[in-house]
Formats: sequence, C-alpha cells, structure tokens
Amino acid sequence: MVGRFATRSLLTSIAMALAAVAASAQTATSTLPRTADGKPDFTGIWQVMNTAAWDLQDHSARKGVPAGIGVVIGNEIPYKPEALAKKHQNYEDRATADPETKCYLPGVPRVMYMPYPFQIFQKPGQLTMLFEYVHATRYIYTNGTPHPDGHIDWWMGDSRGRWDGDTLVVDVVDFNADTWFDRAGNFHSDELHLVERFTPLDRDHIAYEVTVEDAKVFTMPWRMSMILYRHREPNFQLLEYDCFGFDNEFHAPAPPTQ
Repeated sequence: MVGRFATRSLLTSIAMALAAVAASAQTATSTLPRTADGKPDFTGIWQVMNTAAWDLQDHSARKGVPAGIGVVIGNEIPYKPEALAKKHQNYEDRATADPETKCYLPGVPRVMYMPYPFQIFQKPGQLTMLFEYVHATRYIYTNGTPHPDGHIDWWMGDSRGRWDGDTLVVDVVDFNADTWFDRAGNFHSDELHLVERFTPLDRDHIAYEVTVEDAKVFTMPWRMSMILYRHREPNFQLLEYDCFGFDNEFHAPAPPTQ
C-alpha cells in the first residue's frame, strides 16, 4: 500500500511538473511580439554572448582569445582529411590569412556571432539585418521567391526564408570560398549550404541553429547552436565600426613634402 501510494505521488508530481513546463511555454508563446500577419516579430537589436567568433569548438584561453565553450553540437567538425590539413594551416597562418584581418565581409553564419550587435527590421516578405561590424547588411526574403539561377559568388550568400510555425527557417546558398567560420581557421568552399532556424524562446531570446553542408570540405552535415539576446538598455543603438586592415597593404605612402 505504501509503495502504491509513493508511486502514485511520484506520477502526480511528474504530471504537475510537465503541466507547469507546458503552461510556461504557452505563456512565453502567447506573449511574443507579433507582426500584423501574426508572425513572431524579431525587430530589435540582438547579440550573442559566446566566443564562437574566436573558435567554434571548445577552447582554452590564449593570447588574444578568451576561453569558451563550443557551439558545435558534439564539438566535432567532420572535415575530410585534406580539408583538415588546410584547417590546421589556416590556424598557423591566421594572423594574415583570416579574411577578417583584411576587413572583408565575414559571411554567414560568421556575421551572426561576431562580438558586435546587429539590428533586425521586419516587414511582410523580408527581414533586413544591419550589422555594426563593417556596416554589413543582410536580406532574408520570405516572400516565396526562389534562389536565383546558377551559382553566384556572394560574400553573404543568398537567403530565402519560410515560416514553420513560429520558427523562421532560412536556406542560404551562393557563397564564395573567401570567408571563414571563425578566427581558428575553420573554413568552407563555394559549395557551402546552410539551413538556419530562428526560434523565439520568449520576447528577448532566440534559439539560433545552423546546419552546415559542404561536400567539398566535410564528410557529413554538422550543426551549431546558440542563443541570440535582445538588447534592452535604454537608447541602445548600433554605433560606427571602421576596419583598417588595408592600411599597409594598399595605402601608398604619402609623398615627401618639399
């Protein structure tokens, strides 16, 4: 009798806990800001709070690099052997080889987790993202239009989104091979294909997940996951960011004065 009572009590507690979780999730969903067409409204200024820009995987602190927990699910990136060798070489040459040092556009998904804020403007059929870093701009079309025909080498790729319930699913293709994933030398080819998922957890947090495919570089698809945080500080705004990677490489020395 005592055992039966204990089991019943345990099951009751579990049921109450699940009901509380469900109620909490329903409350979070019902209080999401929404656009006129009923979609979650991502308008606002967002930023990650991780060290993925330095290294996607678990890493210790070293000169110029804060320690960090990786954002790669499983913490392993499935490189092909020859691509892994290139990744290691990229790391050794990172001070000059990293496209970031040249002030190039960082590409997607790297721009999403650079240590700078970005702002989303949303309207029916399109989301516009303005990034503080190098004044980058990204457009996500949600109007049902397909990717353009043929392969196009774009720094930020071509982004086409659709809604799966409250999750924005974005298909991204048409990249060049000139951007990296991070400062640790993780890279891709021009066959990079991304599927991003933006899932609102509440009004101030978005779960951001990316599935990465690139048959030239990786043996299989892999995923990364992180949280985007909304800035709520009064008067917070994007500020100027100027990059000076070309100062010595391209700027001719001033002629001597007579």
